[in-house]
Amino acid sequence: MKKRLILVTSPPASGKTYVSQQLAKALHNIVYLDKDALIPLSNRVFHVAGEENNRSSDFFEEHIRNYEYIVILDIGFQALEYADLVLINAPFTREVRDNNYISDLKAKLAERDADLVVIWVETDIEVTRQRMIERNSPRDTWKLANWDEYVAGRDYSTPSIPALSDCLVKFYNSSEEQYNESMERITKFLLA
Repeated sequence: MKKRLILVTSPPASGKTYVSQQLAKALHNIVYLDKDALIPLSNRVFHVAGEENNRSSDFFEEHIRNYEYIVILDIGFQALEYADLVLINAPFTREVRDNNYISDLKAKLAERDADLVVIWVETDIEVTRQRMIERNSPRDTWKLANWDEYVAGRDYSTPSIPALSDCLVKFYNSSEEQYNESMERITKFLLA
């Protein structure tokens, strides 16, 4: 089996974590990494810097966000030394719209004899809002309180850059029926 780095991506509350966990269970013998595991460290950075814990703030953008992605990818690259399948659950919302970023990532993976698979979890915006309300997480407080501003600053459309043309798979996740169809289709694809 060819090595693969699988990125499960989408805006927050689209169902990435659940989809990622279920795919990992279905695929067996896979390294599962969740960028959210870095949140306690990021929260500590906010605290030490005396900044409001706001993952939509300029402080987060400048001092935390990109480093979370660097770290989780470095861990993923290390895992590819020992496993054929590595799945990273993280939004990557900007990165999957940056042709140079994806091209560079594919080149780094080619050096490890690995391919990239990007799974875009597509979910209706109102469904994501309801999921944020239900999960009741402090990281969503600002987003929910400023919903219109938050949504206006996010791109919910499917990424369509050239570098993704051969590695992007859509996972529809606005209903149970869509979820079931997508899970079956994508699991078969990844196991083929």
